[in-house]
Amino acid sequence: MLILISDAFGPDLPSKLAKHGEVTDNSGRVGEAEVILIRSKTKATKEYLDGAKSCKLIIRGGVGLDNVDQPYAAQRGIKVFNTADASSNAVAELAFAMMIGLPNHICRADQSMREGKWLKKEIKRTELGGKTLGILGLGRIGLALAVRAKAFNMRVLGWHPDVPFTDFAEIVPTMDATLAQSDYISMHMPLLDATKGIINKNTIAKMKDGAFLINTARGKLIVEEDVVMALESGKLGGYATDVWNSDPPGESPLFKAPNTLFLPHIGASTTENMARIGIMVDKLIGEFVAKNK
Repeated sequence: MLILISDAFGPDLPSKLAKHGEVTDNSGRVGEAEVILIRSKTKATKEYLDGAKSCKLIIRGGVGLDNVDQPYAAQRGIKVFNTADASSNAVAELAFAMMIGLPNHICRADQSMREGKWLKKEIKRTELGGKTLGILGLGRIGLALAVRAKAFNMRVLGWHPDVPFTDFAEIVPTMDATLAQSDYISMHMPLLDATKGIINKNTIAKMKDGAFLINTARGKLIVEEDVVMALESGKLGGYATDVWNSDPPGESPLFKAPNTLFLPHIGASTTENMARIGIMVDKLIGEFVAKNK
């Protein structure tokens, strides 16, 4: 059995998987691979899957599966899994780091010091304690973020269509009601037809003036131009994102907007998380092999 590691995983993964078969990172052998491991870079479209003639299993190292044509994979008899259980801590910590970084102007302060400036009076900070955090999507990552926010004495609201209660957040029945009450809004929902562009001029209008928006979910959940307008007008106090319409993003109107914090899609890229992903990938392949003996 040939296992193709198509994207970047932990350095010890090839040796971990060698017991299951031959392991390669040569994308030119995609047509031979029975198992293909991807992250966000590889797009398993219909065209890609047509080229993966021997593929029986795709494992996405991470949470979302929007880069896999799942209906076509199912039609081809290809099993598709992700490693959602692995990434909660890594992404939640990054989201929280951006929640701290924005109101404390960490990047601006650092850059000003390097430029020989002393902006002690100009930089105005605000605290997280006592503020309200609205979490859009109370899955594994959203709940992990809620736990951290509680430790900072934040009020935590949660909106999720099929989560009726949790010990870690006050459940709010609608997204609009969550937006209206939140000083900080953190996005943790999948990219679906129903969620694409869900943050737009209409939903932004329902937010508190000066709210901070954090996005570690998917870039296409927002309408970039509408977020830029809200930042320029002051309706949004800041926007921090680790996710983009494409990796890398190329041109984006966000780059000219004020009060922003940008990261290159590193939410899952901790040493610890890559080790957890490796454990889950090994387990999934082992189960696949056992069922197909």
